[in-house]
Amino acid sequence: MGVALGAGIAVLGALGAGIGIGIATGKATEAVARQPEADGKIRNMLILGCALAEATAIYGFVIALMIMFML
Repeated sequence: MGVALGAGIAVLGALGAGIGIGIATGKATEAVARQPEADGKIRNMLILGCALAEATAIYGFVIALMIMFML
């Protein structure tokens, strides 16, 4: 019971990553709508930010797997 609860809490990092990526994508589309000539720079920053946010979700998933199978 406690192991499943701990793994569930560890996976909550994916919730934060999903919200962060959604906000970043919305702001990037607004920025491109305002300044279409800056499309390349905005896209590069968006990809970098999404990669960093997704890394936190992957870390949470790995920790959840470790909790489930090592305890």
